[in-house]
Amino acid sequence: MTLAPTRIAFISQSASLDYFGPLMADALPHAEVSVWPDPRCLEADIAVCWIPPPGIYARMPRLRLIHGIAAGVDNILEGQDTRGLPVCRVVEPGLTQGMVEYVRWSVLYFHRDFDHMAMQQRERVWKRLPLRPAADCRVGVMGLGELGGVVARTLRDDGYDVGGWSRSPREIDGVATWHGDEGLPAFLARTDVLICLLPLTDATRGILGARTFAQLPRGAAIVHCGRGEHLAVDALTDALSTGHLRGAVLDVFPVEPLPEDSPLWRCPGVVVTPHMASMASSAEIVRQVAANVARLGSGEPLRNTVDLARGY
Repeated sequence: MTLAPTRIAFISQSASLDYFGPLMADALPHAEVSVWPDPRCLEADIAVCWIPPPGIYARMPRLRLIHGIAAGVDNILEGQDTRGLPVCRVVEPGLTQGMVEYVRWSVLYFHRDFDHMAMQQRERVWKRLPLRPAADCRVGVMGLGELGGVVARTLRDDGYDVGGWSRSPREIDGVATWHGDEGLPAFLARTDVLICLLPLTDATRGILGARTFAQLPRGAAIVHCGRGEHLAVDALTDALSTGHLRGAVLDVFPVEPLPEDSPLWRCPGVVVTPHMASMASSAEIVRQVAANVARLGSGEPLRNTVDLARGY
């Protein structure tokens, strides 16, 4: 008896994933590969996704595994019925390095007043501002998991005055830490540049909102590369328009791609990047997906599974 080939579908409503097709065909020559919106996707055993259409999993009767193409999985879970199926994500050491580079640049952007220099250039103003040492810039990292811990230690080693906040207690040498709702006000009060690297949970959804912004010192800045749903856009634009916040570097948004009519595109002090702070290579994504497809077929434990109760 000849077994039916494994059917793998790459599904996204916001980006073309066509380039994965040939790579996966090379990795698993006996698999059938389709790319959304090919209707064959609905007959797939494996869904490899990035912002898939709402309700897509419920329309896939053969589905056995849902796999993301990034470390974060909220974009493949939102508005979906996973039907108790296993969900996996991609974990790559290079993702950490990419995020560290993005955050270091963002902190330096505010620490060295490059935002003011950009404004002066537009207005043809030649004015040097005082040079501040890194130790005079108080950086706060929200989220001290594996990624946030590396970022906090890196910024500490760069000479910044680093603090960190997490939902549960964490300790990092040379970094002052707070935790829980009771520790958040003190953490925010000492932060000049706030970096959000939190996972998305019910407790963190909308955490970058009016209440958080009000507890930051006047003139503070935001670096957001956590999850899009952390951000309350109206609260941010209000805090920027009043001058309470100085600016923001934003890589993730509640709706992606960022709509053309979003005020963030033209909001003074805001830098918009298209969810590119850190990305796994296409080859590594395919390697990890192919390995989990093989493990699923042999009954072995899957790698990088997601705890759906926690959301990561």
